[in-house]
Amino acid sequence: MANKKKFYVTTPIYYVNSEPHVGSAYTTIAADIFARWHRLLEEDVYFLTGTDEHGQKIQESAEKKGVSPKKFVDEISGKFKKVFEDLNISNDDFIRTTDKDHEKAVQDILQKLYDKKLIYKGEYESYYCVGCEQYLNKGDLVDGKCVLHKTEPEKVKEESYMFKLSSFEDKLLKLIKSGKYEILPLKKRNEVVSFIESGLNDISISRKKSKVSWGIELPFDKVHTCYVWVDAFWNYLSGLRTPANHKKFWSPDLQLMANDILRVHATIWPALLLGLNIDLPKTLFIHGYFTVNGQKMSKSLGNVVSPEYLIDKYGADSLRYFIIRNIPFGDDGDFSEETLKDRHNNELANKLGNLVSRICGLVERNGVEKCDNKLLKKLHLKKITGLIDNYELDKALNEIFAFIDVCNEYVQNKKPWETKDGKVLYEVVDSIKAIAILLWAFMPETCEKIAKQMKFKLELDEIDKPIKVKSIKKGEILFEKV
Repeated sequence: MANKKKFYVTTPIYYVNSEPHVGSAYTTIAADIFARWHRLLEEDVYFLTGTDEHGQKIQESAEKKGVSPKKFVDEISGKFKKVFEDLNISNDDFIRTTDKDHEKAVQDILQKLYDKKLIYKGEYESYYCVGCEQYLNKGDLVDGKCVLHKTEPEKVKEESYMFKLSSFEDKLLKLIKSGKYEILPLKKRNEVVSFIESGLNDISISRKKSKVSWGIELPFDKVHTCYVWVDAFWNYLSGLRTPANHKKFWSPDLQLMANDILRVHATIWPALLLGLNIDLPKTLFIHGYFTVNGQKMSKSLGNVVSPEYLIDKYGADSLRYFIIRNIPFGDDGDFSEETLKDRHNNELANKLGNLVSRICGLVERNGVEKCDNKLLKKLHLKKITGLIDNYELDKALNEIFAFIDVCNEYVQNKKPWETKDGKVLYEVVDSIKAIAILLWAFMPETCEKIAKQMKFKLELDEIDKPIKVKSIKKGEILFEKV
């Protein structure tokens, strides 16, 4: 197909000062669902994730462990890679900000911004939270402390290179209000608009090397290293790796992130692009926080849930399913292992797993008789695709599972184990095919097993084609109860 539509999706790159947790898995699973969905639509997809590896926090963490920063980041970045592999994440590249081509790209843009007089030498005075790696205003503090980390930030006054963020204020407001630079959900867009309307200040983009040596050197002043945010943002461009990819995929169609990095992504990031006359991303989508027993999950608060533990106990697909089904996409949600276990046993094992295993057993004994599948008329395909296009992943899953309920009820009412009715079995097998194709983006491993067992292709247009099935063997149990 010439001129296929393209889809470029990114996650934020994850900061490697400590190990991956369910929060980082959440964003990546959501991005993977969108990437797989757009592949089902036969689009050209580029899906980028990776790790953010410079800065003061990492330098300090490495010093505490008595290892070099490079050795420290290699180990933790490897853990992120492993978790994403175990979760069946289908990213096209995994970028690390310590990649040589990335470091060179960052130095190139810094030089360009400096030549355009968008970077100047100044002095910076502010509150600096090491936990956030962010400068804070007095208004960001509660009782003199950072809201997220419950610590008093340092008061910093030092020589620094500044980026003229203030000169992009009007342009950014116009782009965001017009929807050309789309920020979703709308409440997040409104939050950003009022933040920008309260005034943007120029920001520091460097630290002295004597303070933070673990960073990319400024090309125009070797005494300074680049502040971690500017370095991190550029991954979205450098992660495309080749001019051909850049030409084909830029700009991002969807950038996913959590609320704590919204402000910088909605101000500094687009301002850097505007400064260099590069097209802005189309959509930023901000998902909610995970709370654990009502408290935000955070490395610094020590209430972090490990994805590896959950994958070992419940399987990757069960974790992927729970994380998306349990929380309206864009809202905050509470994580509880009890609810995960409940959904695993009742929805995945009892409803989906049981339907597949029961029907395959009956078909193996009785065969099928091809007929018109009237059951499929109860599948709201248009609605499901509309919900995914509208970023309502939890609601799309709800619709698919409503159809699984319809299929289970149909089997109960028609009793094919008594009647041995091959037509009923054919309708249900053909409907399971549609379910597996729609669920593949959410639960790839399970759906690939079903497709192999029933011998069909996981392609969207296969839903309308009657399944060519003669014999099916009862396979392994899809979900062991926990």
